[in-house]
Amino acid sequence: MLIVQKFGGTSVGDLDRISEVADRVCRAKKNGNDIIVVVSAMSGETNKLIEYAEHFSKTPSAKEMDMLLSSGERVTSALLALALEARGHDSISMSGRKAGIYTDDIHANARISNIDTANLKKSLKEGKIVVVAGFQGVNSFGDVSTLGRGGSDLSAVAIAGAMGADLCEIYTDVDGVYTTDPRVERRAKKIDKISYDEMLEFASLGAKVLQNRSVEMAKKLNVNLVTRSSFNENEGTLITKEENIMEEPIVSGIALDKNQARVTLRDVKDEPGIAANVFSTLAEKNINVDMIIQNVGQDGTANLGFTVPENELGIAKKIMQELNAAADLEFDSNVVKVSIVGVGMRSHSGVASRAFTTLADNNINIEMISTSEIKISMIVDEKYGELAVRSLHEAYNLHQRDEL
Repeated sequence: MLIVQKFGGTSVGDLDRISEVADRVCRAKKNGNDIIVVVSAMSGETNKLIEYAEHFSKTPSAKEMDMLLSSGERVTSALLALALEARGHDSISMSGRKAGIYTDDIHANARISNIDTANLKKSLKEGKIVVVAGFQGVNSFGDVSTLGRGGSDLSAVAIAGAMGADLCEIYTDVDGVYTTDPRVERRAKKIDKISYDEMLEFASLGAKVLQNRSVEMAKKLNVNLVTRSSFNENEGTLITKEENIMEEPIVSGIALDKNQARVTLRDVKDEPGIAANVFSTLAEKNINVDMIIQNVGQDGTANLGFTVPENELGIAKKIMQELNAAADLEFDSNVVKVSIVGVGMRSHSGVASRAFTTLADNNINIEMISTSEIKISMIVDEKYGELAVRSLHEAYNLHQRDEL
């Protein structure tokens, strides 16, 4: 088997952790696998480099920052290669450039355009363990480019897809994907298998196990993705195609997103173009609008409500005040979004009604609702968020998932 393993910053946080990663990689190699390892910078290294840059400039050039920040991953890759060689395994470290990772010309948030696998295949054929510096590539001008948040995960998935790897393992500090946050519901269960679409929903709803971009790429390249902990030997969660999952539960999990705020425009003129004006203005300022609700107009006016990330509320508030599209504005940051996710919802009725009944039984008022084929999201008062999660987890028997 060809396995791509990716280790994040906490997994390679210091020299002892790098030694433990080397031991894990050696075990995989001794089992007869070909191994490509992708690594992040050591914990705190990127922040330290940013501080160095800001000592000289508060607005450093993106090109030079890419050159600077990419060094953290190169340090880790060389150290891990040395640790592997000390254990008797022939190893080679590679920068993104040497690994053949080519990107577009956007600095700080580049997208991978293609991968030339020649060096990777040559080294594997020679029996080497290949250690690649994640988060980076090279653009058409020959400059170092970085891939933005979650960039090392992207590097790993892209390499796995280009190499036709049997498996891509993403090692973090958590065991895998759970039916909900175990800190909110202690009976949360680890999910053994989940579809790409469900994982995309969880990622977009605030689950921090994987970034959207890496899951999207895994789906596009048909990469079997496993997320698991580098701190134990527990089996992780496999993210794969729906057809690879024998029996999909109706609901896979409950997500809680606390980074939410609601904006309400009252007595807006009920005429064509008003909503377009509001949302195009927000889009121009890169404000991410999520849920939208508009009531039926009466007496020539209507009410329009929508949600934005709480950390963008200040900008949204200023925009709405300057736009002056409503007689009255209301802003509420004391809300959260609770979501039910599951591909089984496509073929089962009554999922939404159970959710609404459950919240009603717990005296939790639903302020906004949005649905898709595999998701139901509800805005509720912040003080009821965790109660809503626990109640819904119980209602869908997710604490008994292992027994289903």
